Amino acid sequence: MKTKENTILITGGATGIGFSLAETLVNAGNSVIICGRREGKLKQAKDKLPQVQIKACDVSMQHERESLFNWVRDNFNDLNILINNAGIQRMVNLTKGTQDLFNVENEIETNLVALIHMSAYFIPLLLKKKEAAIINVSSGLGFVPIAAMPVYCATKAAVHSFTQSLRYQLRDTPIKVFEIIPPMVDTELGKGTTEEGDQEFRGIQPSEVARATLTAMADNEYEIVVGEAKGLVMGARTDPEQAFQNLNRW
Repeated sequence: MKTKENTILITGGATGIGFSLAETLVNAGNSVIICGRREGKLKQAKDKLPQVQIKACDVSMQHERESLFNWVRDNFNDLNILINNAGIQRMVNLTKGTQDLFNVENEIETNLVALIHMSAYFIPLLLKKKEAAIINVSSGLGFVPIAAMPVYCATKAAVHSFTQSLRYQLRDTPIKVFEIIPPMVDTELGKGTTEEGDQEFRGIQPSEVARATLTAMADNEYEIVVGEAKGLVMGARTDPEQAFQNLNRW
């Protein structure tokens, strides 16, 4: 797939992996639109990367997803790549009942429902392009879950499953379907999941994920398994129970 002269929408694009993808793709010669729920973070991203277009949108809200699609369709009809990157990661202790589930952002709506709905909104538009792509961000934890983050891991497993099915449905169309499978990445996504000082290693840099994505796009490598996520994917496919026990030993 071509890696320049695309018009790309990245959800959750103001920080972390999303911003690194935006920066890498702009530098490769693409037009990039980023959306996010926090106006302040979007403005900071625009200050760092003036070439991007920004749009405030909380993709966990159905009416905001629809509004985003209508805005992009009306203003960026040449859009040919959708990157579903927005995500939330929470520690959830189910021995406390619903205490950790309610009154916080909805992981299922943001990580999974929004991704499915955004794909469905944009597919008719993308089908009209000569070459197009949907790129979904899952996680190595979608293959081997950490028990302390059961909802996050379940949504990422579902993203992997959905992406496989979507790729098959679109196999005879101009739309290529990629999946980015990162390991732990040093972003604000996971900073609330461990106590300060619990570990020195906070993950790889998001720029490493972005570089791997650009290379995989050029090679039509549809499963983009990055860094230590390779071990999780391999473990899930060879000895899933042992992989789970190894990951949850800490």
